[in-house]
Amino acid sequence: MTKYYALPVATEYWKPGEKYLNGILGAVEKRVVNGDFVVISEKALSTATGNIIDESSVSPGFNAKLISSLWMRITWGYFLGALCRLGPRLRQRLREYPIEAGSRHKQIALQHAGLLQALMWGSEGGIDGSNLPYSYVSLTLNKPYAMAEEIHQQIWLKLKKKVFVIIVDTDKTYSFRNFYFTPHPKPMKGIHSLGGVTAYIIGRMFKFRKRPTPLAVAGGRLQAKEALKIANIADRARGPGSGATVWDMAARFHVSATGISWDMLSKVKHKPIVIVRKSAVAKKPISAEH
Repeated sequence: MTKYYALPVATEYWKPGEKYLNGILGAVEKRVVNGDFVVISEKALSTATGNIIDESSVSPGFNAKLISSLWMRITWGYFLGALCRLGPRLRQRLREYPIEAGSRHKQIALQHAGLLQALMWGSEGGIDGSNLPYSYVSLTLNKPYAMAEEIHQQIWLKLKKKVFVIIVDTDKTYSFRNFYFTPHPKPMKGIHSLGGVTAYIIGRMFKFRKRPTPLAVAGGRLQAKEALKIANIADRARGPGSGATVWDMAARFHVSATGISWDMLSKVKHKPIVIVRKSAVAKKPISAEH
C-alpha cells in the first residue's frame, strides 16, 4: 500500500517571457528530494512561453458564429448540459453564452483544434482563458515531452536531485477499467485522445472516473495509472487559482470576463508547482491515494 503526499509550491504569477526554469528551480530547491514527482501546470508553462492568443483581434467565420449562438446556447444549455450532469449555474451561463466574444473564441478553436474540439463547451483542444487577463487564451503545448525533459535535466544539473517531472492539464481523463481516454489532443503515452466532445460526453454521461490529464513525463518510466493518481493529488492540492472557469474568475474580481488585468492576476496566490512524494516526509499530507 503506497501513500502519496502533496506539497503545493506558491510562486509569483508567470507572465509571458517569464524565466520559468529559474522560477521552478528556485521554488523547489529547498523542498525537493530524490524520488519526488514535480508536477507542473501546462497553463502556467504556456503562459510563460507566450503560447497565448489575444482573441479580440480575431474575425469569426460563419461556422464559429453558428456554434456560439445555437450549439452553445441551446444544445449545451439545455440538452447536453443536462446529459453531462453540468450544474444548474453552469447550464444557465451556457444559455447566456456571449455570442460576439464566444464566436471569436470558437474561431480560434476551429483553427487550432478542429470541429470536434470546437463543439466542447470549454477548454476546446486545451485552449483555455482561465487565469489569463483580457481576451487572452492559452494554447496547448506543442512539445510537452521536450519541455518536461528540459526541466528534469535542469533540476538534476543545478540541484543534483533525481526526480520525475510531470506536466499536467486540468482537462479530464476518464477511466473505464484499464482504458484511459480524454478529449485533450496531446495526452501522455497510455492515455488515448478520442474525438474531443465525444470523449467528454461519454465520460460524463456514464460517470466514469475523471482525473486531470498528464501530458508528459520525464525522469523515468511511469505508467498512465500512476501518473493519473499523481496528477489528481497535485490538482486537489493546487486548487483552482483565480477561478476554475473564465466566469468564476470574472465573478471573483467583480468585473466582466474581459475586464481582468495582469495586475489583478498578480495579486492572487498561484501554485503552478506541486511536489508529490511517496513518503511521510512532507510537513502536512494534503491528500492521499492507495
